Amino acid sequence: MLNELSTLLKIAVVTCIPTISGGASLAVAVLSAPRSRHGGIRRRYVAGGWFLSTAGICVMAIGAWSAREESRYGIISWIEIMLATLLGAGLLLLGFGPFASWLLEILGRQAERLPLPARLAVRDLAGRRAATALAITMTMLATAFAVALTIIMVGVTGQSGADYLPRARPGTLLVGQFSAERASAVRAAIQQELPGVSITQVEIPGRPTGEFRYFGARAENVELPDESAYPAEVIGDESLLRYLTGDRSTPYDEGTAVVVTTADVKVDTVKISYDATGEDDPLASKTIPAVVAGTADPHLQTIFIPAKAVRDLGFPLEPDELIVDPSLHRTSADEQERLDSRLGNIAETYVERGFQASTGWLFAAGAGFLVALGSALAAGGDKRANARLGHVLRRAGGGSVAAFRWFGASRAGLSALCGTVLGAVAGSPIGMLLIWPLTAPTTYESPPRLPFETPWLTVVAMVVGMPVLAAALGGLLARVPRRPSHRG
Repeated sequence: MLNELSTLLKIAVVTCIPTISGGASLAVAVLSAPRSRHGGIRRRYVAGGWFLSTAGICVMAIGAWSAREESRYGIISWIEIMLATLLGAGLLLLGFGPFASWLLEILGRQAERLPLPARLAVRDLAGRRAATALAITMTMLATAFAVALTIIMVGVTGQSGADYLPRARPGTLLVGQFSAERASAVRAAIQQELPGVSITQVEIPGRPTGEFRYFGARAENVELPDESAYPAEVIGDESLLRYLTGDRSTPYDEGTAVVVTTADVKVDTVKISYDATGEDDPLASKTIPAVVAGTADPHLQTIFIPAKAVRDLGFPLEPDELIVDPSLHRTSADEQERLDSRLGNIAETYVERGFQASTGWLFAAGAGFLVALGSALAAGGDKRANARLGHVLRRAGGGSVAAFRWFGASRAGLSALCGTVLGAVAGSPIGMLLIWPLTAPTTYESPPRLPFETPWLTVVAMVVGMPVLAAALGGLLARVPRRPSHRG
């Protein structure tokens, strides 16, 4: 009970860390901004920011290093590693709080070299330090979230794709999880929905209630892969054999087993061990002739046993799975949906379409991108500053609409540039280090971890595209101040 409460507490803390660190970073951004437009940021804020961000990276690196092993972690150990890594990410984001104001101060010193609209945009951002630092920090947090999520999900998707084990040949319809009594009804439903389509049947030895009947097959010098979609042996007729091999001309003999494999082996016999009585007698054995056949799909390697050979041993057979061979008909998504509706809860359908990468995270990353864009555009919301700068532009440049547009574009683009650069610098190490505990194996069935691919081109596109888009919207949405009216 105490362990369960401890686990729930740690999960709650892990959930709260990103929210708390983000809010604290925004508070630090406002507190560190100088109150005077001509004042500078206090150096202790900058030094403290560097210290916290460096400490955060070190803590995240320790968490990633702890999760690097391929040994299986218990759930408690995994939560501890995850908690430490998230704490490091929180420290990093908190340390970046005063950097927005500091970056504006640096840009303000270099403003004299810029054209007039850009120079006024920098001065405007640097002059309203508290408000613009808050907006830039919000842009930084949203960008860091989007960048970290992109890096993590690209790595996780690559790992999931490499670990994906298909259950059938591409395009195959599998119908299973039904009782022997409803097998006829399931077959009839498939024939009604897919009229004229041939149905292949996988069979298993019947096991009456209270009885244990064993059946197994083994071939000498043949090692079947663990990732095969079927067990060591599979029972059926010639249509099942030709589905497994992917060759409609594969020869079939009711008394001959077939070792379906991609290996270059020679097999003459298959030994069957069985107990057909269910009376806990010693296992009997029988050797039947065998041949070797190749397969187009390495995940379908198995030993095919003809159904007649199993019945001759005294086993009653019952259907276990129904298959629609993709060589005869490739089931579409609409057909599967209609078949599901017809079957209801009496059976489950599955169509092998290969690995389907999750796309739900793209909406979360896009939401972060939109928040960052909105925060960058919100940096120019001071009406009094707009009126004052509009007077300067009117006096210096004749008050052309193009000058106002360029000023709005420069202000939004520079604000977005500051936020996205800081966000990318913060989000990249968070994503690259947080992915290690997220992919740490926690069960014995967890596959080995593969090298992660970091989407640098996507990150660069975000860093470049955000300021460009913000500048375009800032220029388009810029409000041209009205000329003051003069009465004679």
